[in-house]
Amino acid sequence: MSVASTTQLICFLVLAATVVVGALAVVLLPNIVYSAFLLGGVFLGVAGLYLLLNASFVAAAQILVYVGAVNVLILFAIMLVNKREDLSAIPSLGLRRLLSAGVCGGLLLLLLRVAYATAWPSPGPTPVGEEATIRIGEHFFSDYLLPFELASVLLLMAMIGAIVLARRDVFSSDVITGEPADQGLLEKSRTPLLLESPATPTPLEASR
Repeated sequence: MSVASTTQLICFLVLAATVVVGALAVVLLPNIVYSAFLLGGVFLGVAGLYLLLNASFVAAAQILVYVGAVNVLILFAIMLVNKREDLSAIPSLGLRRLLSAGVCGGLLLLLLRVAYATAWPSPGPTPVGEEATIRIGEHFFSDYLLPFELASVLLLMAMIGAIVLARRDVFSSDVITGEPADQGLLEKSRTPLLLESPATPTPLEASR
């Protein structure tokens, strides 16, 4: 095994471990802010895997769209929401965790079966080089036009949801609970810095 192959294998193992551990931390951590930051790390790890596959354009799109747009949008929605609410006990939490673990385990077994049952080509496809952007654009607007448009609608829904969550405290009462909403984000009246003093009469006006 050459030095290049060993380096590529080490990079793949590090990036794969980063993605797997980060994804588990996103799901299992109770702090949603930490989960959002780790989600950005998972997106960066996936971009690194794309770079190992010589898909530089897809890696750049991964960073620009997911890290620079989706993850930042999630962080803004979390930071701007100023709703303080006591967490109540979730009914049937054990059953829900069991069902979620079953679904995730089934998906993992399905992915492993596909990975081991597929006859992957040994040398792999020939890289197209600078024509990769042209090929991706052709596939986006021909074969994968519907998923491409659905992804844009999904991003629009995420942006609208972030705006709704961020401006939720504008209402005088919470829509769901009916309790008085926190008005901390509303702009309050402030005293102007420069107070207008009553104009002093000029000597001519005083003589009149």
